[in-house]
Amino acid sequence: MLKGKTALVTGSTSGIGLGIARALAGQGCAVMLNGFGDAAEIENIRANLAAEAGVDVRYNGADLSQADQIATLVGETVETLGGVDILVNNAGIQHTAPVTDFPPDIWDKIIAIMLTGAFHATRLALPHMLAKGWGRIINTSSVHGLVASIHKSAYVSAKHGIMGFTKVVALETAQSGVTCNAINPGFVHTDLVQAQIEDRAAAIGKPVADAARDMLSEKQPSLDFVTVDQIGALCLFLCSDAASQITGVPIPIDGGWTAQ
Repeated sequence: MLKGKTALVTGSTSGIGLGIARALAGQGCAVMLNGFGDAAEIENIRANLAAEAGVDVRYNGADLSQADQIATLVGETVETLGGVDILVNNAGIQHTAPVTDFPPDIWDKIIAIMLTGAFHATRLALPHMLAKGWGRIINTSSVHGLVASIHKSAYVSAKHGIMGFTKVVALETAQSGVTCNAINPGFVHTDLVQAQIEDRAAAIGKPVADAARDMLSEKQPSLDFVTVDQIGALCLFLCSDAASQITGVPIPIDGGWTAQ
């Protein structure tokens, strides 16, 4: 479906971002990966994805809190892969603390990576999409772009901000062949979440399965995790012709979390 297209997926060396990159590559899309991690492990991920999908897969480790590095990232994507048809603003970090105890430097970093970084990537990639008359911008928001939870002031603020940004970009590109939407996952079963579940199980002296169910029961009525493959499939739909009139909207994939 996406043969001849090029995607830039930020925060794509693990978790949700890697799942999205894998889905796009599986449909013939060349992919620029971005994120942090062990260099050898990232190269292994890149090489395996390229071999499995039979597409060109590159990697750039730009720090998305730095505007100049984002410019280099977008520029390298255009230079090596021929353009940016699909931009997935996915990179994110988390820190939890009450507002009164929240470290200002960490607040600044979360906002820089998750909101300001998405702005810079979009403003730089969008002209390439407009020139072609086709493009897809997909912002990984969260249920926390629609509702709040305690101790997550920076994360919730960034995710609510990306929802406003999504709407503005959608309106500005409404007649251009470019769409801009946000996906809003609830609890997603990633390696990071699995580690949190195991820590929780150890702390409360329960089996891992019970700890997972307890976590889900607090927020997610389905009592089941969203998978990275489901999120990847949703992104593919948003890249399809069937979704050409879907723009400027949040799309929850949250097991009923935001229905409450």
